[in-house]
Amino acid sequence: MTIPQLDLFADRTSAETLRANQLRLWFSTLAYLLLHRLRQWALAGTDWARAQCETLRTRLLKIGAQVRISVRRLVISLASGCPYQAIFEHAYQKLCQLPCRT
Repeated sequence: MTIPQLDLFADRTSAETLRANQLRLWFSTLAYLLLHRLRQWALAGTDWARAQCETLRTRLLKIGAQVRISVRRLVISLASGCPYQAIFEHAYQKLCQLPCRT
């Protein structure tokens, strides 16, 4: 069993200054909180709703895609052989339903 924070490299505090190490810990904490909210909102009702951070990072976030940017839109194309395409699409649809706060 791994500790979730270690999957997000929170154990790496090898910088010279205390501030640099503190910033790394803040980034790791923020990454953990984002993944936690992703599990709560976008992955609720799926098999990955209780997945570890490492699983989400390697299977959902570290995927190859082609990104095309035009004046009016952003198009992200996943490979047709992506094994987790259904879960990715489910998470995307759930995130699109979240209200935008301005």
